[in-house]
Amino acid sequence: MTVRNPRPAVLRDLGYQAYAPVWHAMQAFTDARDADTVDELWLVEHEPVFTLGQAGKPEHVLMAGDIPVIHVDRGGQVTYHGPGQIVAYPLLDLKRLKIGVRDYVCKIEQAVIDTLAEWNVVGVRRAGAPGVYVGDAKIAALGIRVRRGCAFHGLAFNITGESTPPFARINPCGYAGLQVVALQDIGGPTSLDVVKPVLVDQLSRQFGLAWRKAETPPEVPV
Repeated sequence: MTVRNPRPAVLRDLGYQAYAPVWHAMQAFTDARDADTVDELWLVEHEPVFTLGQAGKPEHVLMAGDIPVIHVDRGGQVTYHGPGQIVAYPLLDLKRLKIGVRDYVCKIEQAVIDTLAEWNVVGVRRAGAPGVYVGDAKIAALGIRVRRGCAFHGLAFNITGESTPPFARINPCGYAGLQVVALQDIGGPTSLDVVKPVLVDQLSRQFGLAWRKAETPPEVPV
């Protein structure tokens, strides 16, 4: 699919970061933006953390151990972020793009499905359970927040097997016994840097955006 007249947007690769400072930076960006603010996409690999969404039930954290648990303002239940995972935060003005929340979720899922297809992996959706699955196992989790028509938070895409063991300490997304898989486990690449440009390209296709890589990071509070 060729996008005609794509809208300019900014791409930032934040590297390896703690979760809370990036979360607060997303909030600050969203609160400060106006009708002319350029959309952004942040890519990050987080230090290990469990996050509980607004409806998250603490009992779904079975054994946190040495991994911190943070209550956050996205939708959904509990998930894990950590090494071996691409976390993508599309900071998009949905009102300006004329995209409803349901279509927004579908477009993110489709970007992941099309990225998996690059390595001949079949990804699917499940009714009532946002995210992308390979067979019975979840490979990408999705949790978003929309404020004043602008989206933040986003998706977590498991690339290497290092990212999956901590999921045994929780009921992923609130589902007891839900299996989790990484792309590496099913014959895909082991490098996040190989997958990132494919995912970015698929997100650009879904949202009609042309990314310009930022030379400086956002202001991430410490």
